[in-house]
Amino acid sequence: MSIERAKEVLRIEADGIIKLADKLDESFSRLVELIYKLRGRVIVAGIGKSGLIARKIVATLNSTGTRSLFLHPVEAMHGDLGIVSADDVFIAISNSGETDELNILISSIRAAGCPVTAFTGNPNSSLASRSDIVINVGVEKEACPLGLAPTASTSAQMAMGDALAVVLIEKRKFSPSDFHKFHPGGNLGHRLAHQVSDIMLTGKSVPKVLEGTDMETALAEMDSQKLGVIFIIDYNDILTGIITDGDVRRMVIRKTLFEGAKVENLMVGEPKHVDPAMPLYEALNIMETHQITILPAIDEAGKLVGALHLHDILGKGALKFNPV
Repeated sequence: MSIERAKEVLRIEADGIIKLADKLDESFSRLVELIYKLRGRVIVAGIGKSGLIARKIVATLNSTGTRSLFLHPVEAMHGDLGIVSADDVFIAISNSGETDELNILISSIRAAGCPVTAFTGNPNSSLASRSDIVINVGVEKEACPLGLAPTASTSAQMAMGDALAVVLIEKRKFSPSDFHKFHPGGNLGHRLAHQVSDIMLTGKSVPKVLEGTDMETALAEMDSQKLGVIFIIDYNDILTGIITDGDVRRMVIRKTLFEGAKVENLMVGEPKHVDPAMPLYEALNIMETHQITILPAIDEAGKLVGALHLHDILGKGALKFNPV
């Protein structure tokens, strides 16, 4: 029953995204041209779940050569509106198009001379009527059985943001080497052009314990490595989970008993990870998006082969790479 319901959710969300293709029109092309010729930045705003999608779109645009930032509508009304200029383009995200905190901003945004684009599921909404460009991201229904929690609609918003970023990548002929331009301190640009395997920790430097290890031993190993994390593996070196120092703090607050507990009972399963062949700029984007400072590196079989720390990407002194 659970699997069938999950499949239905995925089909609803996938169907919503697929149908966006039929809604694309000249408005999308106008937005692409506007951003491509932009002297300023793309400013994206939204409230609640749409606000989270806005942040993700900003992260994607920034990592692919389009300068962007997130503007919180409430903070904007208390001073942050000063960041908006006529050189920018403003993208407002609201499924209903009737979000008061967002709509109240539009007149001020327009007064600054900044063109307004709406990502909305309601082309007849107040937001749409006040926007220069309207991108229809509407879906027929939410995957939520109550029709209340944003599900298919937020997936559609994110997908449209990805479509925008990818079209701009191709229009700008953006390549991995372009990341150097965003990091004038040569060492960082040099690092970002390399792969995870070039600088990741390997061997005994990777903090790990086997499933079945008691928490006291695991915490001792975590402390000895000084990386604030311990990876959990099985007897085939397959990564099965992770425990961070933040997890430990939360366990202490909840008064979780460590004595006699095994790591697999307290670990977080299916952690975010990187591939050893992944470019460092992609790994850095994952860290930034999910606010993670260290990631396990696993191979195609799921085996733990290394660990990548934010400090090693940004640099801790001389530039060093693993021997080939």
